[in-house]
Amino acid sequence: MSANLSRRSFIAGSAAVGGMMFGMSGSASAKVPAKWDFEADVVVVGAGAAGIPAAIRAKEAGFSVLVVDANYDIGGHAIISQGNTLLGGGNAMQQKFGIKDDPETVFKDLTDWSVTLPNGFADYRFNDRDMQRMIADEMVPTYDWLVRIGVPFLDKKPDNAGAYGAGCSAPRELHFSWTKGASLEAPAGTSGTVLMRSLEDAARKAGVKFLMNYYMDDIVQDEKGRCVGFKAHRTPKVLPDGTELKGFRAAEDIASTAKEITVHAKKALVLATAGYTDHVPFRRMVDPRLTKEFASAACEYSPQDASGTLAAMRCGAGLWGLTNAYTERPISLTRGAVVGVRDTYLRWAPESPIFPLVKHSGVALRNWQNAIVVNWVGKRFFEETSSAGLTADSAKLTSYGTANSTRGLMNGTNGAFFKGTDKDPYIQGNWRNIDRTKYNPINFIAAALQINEGSHAPDWSAGPQWAIFDSEAVKRERMHTDEKSVDPEYFFKADTIEELAEKINTNPWMSHKMDPKVLAETVKTYNSYVDQGKDPDFDKPAPQHKIEKGPFYAAWTSVTLHDCYCGLHVNNACEVLDWEGEKIPGLYAAGEVTGGSSMHGLSRGLIQAYVLGKTFASLK
Repeated sequence: MSANLSRRSFIAGSAAVGGMMFGMSGSASAKVPAKWDFEADVVVVGAGAAGIPAAIRAKEAGFSVLVVDANYDIGGHAIISQGNTLLGGGNAMQQKFGIKDDPETVFKDLTDWSVTLPNGFADYRFNDRDMQRMIADEMVPTYDWLVRIGVPFLDKKPDNAGAYGAGCSAPRELHFSWTKGASLEAPAGTSGTVLMRSLEDAARKAGVKFLMNYYMDDIVQDEKGRCVGFKAHRTPKVLPDGTELKGFRAAEDIASTAKEITVHAKKALVLATAGYTDHVPFRRMVDPRLTKEFASAACEYSPQDASGTLAAMRCGAGLWGLTNAYTERPISLTRGAVVGVRDTYLRWAPESPIFPLVKHSGVALRNWQNAIVVNWVGKRFFEETSSAGLTADSAKLTSYGTANSTRGLMNGTNGAFFKGTDKDPYIQGNWRNIDRTKYNPINFIAAALQINEGSHAPDWSAGPQWAIFDSEAVKRERMHTDEKSVDPEYFFKADTIEELAEKINTNPWMSHKMDPKVLAETVKTYNSYVDQGKDPDFDKPAPQHKIEKGPFYAAWTSVTLHDCYCGLHVNNACEVLDWEGEKIPGLYAAGEVTGGSSMHGLSRGLIQAYVLGKTFASLK
């Protein structure tokens, strides 16, 4: 026992050093306070698609439950998503529409070495096999449980239109429908609202308590190393007029204005704190190219700051599935269809409660024949009409909300890697699957992140990317350039190209200053290609429109980060493991804070939350 404690102490101490390297100072864990401010049997940190269902499951197991979240309202990234939920295995909805599926098929799909993305990345090869076994076995029970507690899946045939990590053997994606637009109830006006508000309703009816606006700083461990709670500080969202934002059902939340609090988890502390894409040192551990200028999708509502991951690491927690986090998956790094704002993934509607903080919705650039894209040096780097890396079909992006693809994702899920036929079907584990995959790398993203003349030590950042176009393009696009649409720090207008470059240089992320002469020469050269009807530099198909009639415009169109594919090491009971693979007593995790699977987001969070119910039952 003493040897084990000694090893754990060493691991925790090493993790504390690692935490400080990530800019998270503090000891391995906080000390146990003499008195706790709040307590419950089970405390869940994070009120998203993993946290709230985990809280319901804990309540079903007979425990008192408290959910704590740093935001003003529940939902996390899930409530601002489209709500696409992957749950196959032969559930009732699949059966209704004659879709054959079973857990064994799901398991073999999610561990199939022969499935690769068009850019050559193996989609399922690096999955934790035991986790995929659990996911496959628990899909149908999770679906049945969600239906039982009142989650209203759309009554339509399952598909894989927006799925990722769904396997290739059967349609498994379920959907929701939200048509009321953005509001206090639906901050982004998206269909994820239906899932999260129904889960919230079930949780509140079950007696789950909510404490909002508190950010977990450090996990508290007792003298035996058990995680028994955490310290937190208050983080209200304050509007420009000084008003604190209140959630849709804030009247039912625990009221507290204390600046700092301690929370006691008597039986279990569950981390459901999402991913890491907005924490620059952590994400650069995965991909060193992802320097600080690149935004993380939708963090205006729910930050992906690795807070839970780093707090657990300071307690000795290990990481898992880092190969899966290699970020040239089609939607891990995105080329947004929205321009003129820093976050090019999501268009916030003026009706959103956080719009006074966001201030600008961005605009859609639907036809990339209307613009060129340059790096911070002022030079083109790739063919602009390439769809590689786009989060949406720009031509069809007309509404607010997340820019989900309308043509399916570039992966094996929707058959883009290999469209099987009756005579030539997809066969699990067959080497011919790879042989038939048409190689189609995401070159736009790779070129955008390539070092250039503006890159310098120590980070060698590629810098931002800018769309350049003229007044005629604005007319063709019917583009709104008012203050609610575009951010004046990320969208510029000038009478000359040279003046436009000078204005671009005022952007806070332009540490390298663009030479106006270089941008002017780039535009001049491109205009000559329009005359020629061909682009000898990057093979843009028959360049159509010159950039010649002022005023001229520049709109931020930089790479944006989206999904997370690595995180804490957990076992199939969702117990957090240390670097030696040993359980950290009292600590559990679910959702994108965990690693081990190419299935991300809603589906994994829901399944792991369901599984936690069994774990909680064993704590009685």
